[in-house]
Amino acid sequence: MTVRLPDEHGRLRTYEPRTEPLAPTPGAPLVSRTVFSAAHVVADPYADTTPDAPAAVDWDATLAFRRHLWSHGLGVAEAMDTAQRGMGLDWAGAAELIRRSAAEAKAVGGRIACGVGTDQIASGTLAEVRAAYEEQLALVEESGAQAILMASRALAAAAQSPDDYLEVYGHLLRQAAEPVILHWLGPMFDPALEGYWGSADLDAATGTFLEVVAAHPDKVDGVKISLLDARREVDLRRRLPHGVRCYTGDDFHYPELIAGDEQGFSHALLGIFDPLGPLAAEAVRVLDTGNTEGFRALLDPTVELSRHLFQAPTRFYKTGVVFLAWLAGHQNHFAMVGGLQSARSLPHFARAYELADGLGLFPDPKLAEERMRTLLHLYGVTP
Repeated sequence: MTVRLPDEHGRLRTYEPRTEPLAPTPGAPLVSRTVFSAAHVVADPYADTTPDAPAAVDWDATLAFRRHLWSHGLGVAEAMDTAQRGMGLDWAGAAELIRRSAAEAKAVGGRIACGVGTDQIASGTLAEVRAAYEEQLALVEESGAQAILMASRALAAAAQSPDDYLEVYGHLLRQAAEPVILHWLGPMFDPALEGYWGSADLDAATGTFLEVVAAHPDKVDGVKISLLDARREVDLRRRLPHGVRCYTGDDFHYPELIAGDEQGFSHALLGIFDPLGPLAAEAVRVLDTGNTEGFRALLDPTVELSRHLFQAPTRFYKTGVVFLAWLAGHQNHFAMVGGLQSARSLPHFARAYELADGLGLFPDPKLAEERMRTLLHLYGVTP
């Protein structure tokens, strides 16, 4: 059986789906790298809501997906960009997500780190931004999760100089109960973060970022860089204080960054590991044995899919992630918080299906094929 898939020019081509999945199975805990998958949220498809209304979440399916990631040895990075934080999921929804997921992590022994931001305010003074951060930090710490200090749209708007970033982050790090992960999200993921750390010049911004880390190395477990620039990440990684980890957030170059070089390597906190979870875990287990070539052989072929999902406008990568979760059977519908399922085109979905199927990512290839056919029929594509 073949499937007719539309390309970017609107032409239909035939594709023959694979019949067998790769079917990686849970194995030993990951040892050589700390690996977090930023996880998506599953919308409630029966909720009578609108794109600008509070998010309606299917909590059972959302938590089940996190258990899937934990079962393969991955950590979960919760309430992050992949969970549509600030793109459909407001602070009230994120707070409930943090509480529920942290409790689930404790119940199953899973590792979890949660995003701390300022999205309960749209804008404000530096004092108001700091207070918003403090409120969220307190909730994450009370839940028993590790904190990830995320970039703040409100801080980007309020800060007048690099010194404002140094003051706000310094205050938060001094009061953090445990070491946190500092998260630098680039404007390709969120245009409102242009000029973060006080400068649109990335060299100057990197200097300020490293100054924050150097002033509080005992309170920084690691840094997470999402700039899609491998050279810059490696340079920054080599300048970190001893004991401070670099978690790659580069969804274009993650295999080489995780593999590392003679001077070090990156751990991982990645949105692409949402659909790649089992395969990514298997690759890291191979790396744990010292087999870098085997690790790259498993993970390098996934980069084409990742680059496709994260193509510009990059912030809409969540749509492809949830689409693949539906095809893989992790949820029984393709609806998203805020109606974001409309953010990508049919040709984009078709190519994502083809690439994911080619990698063997679907536990049940026949189910994925049937669901892809359902979507094609909805768009008017006939057999």
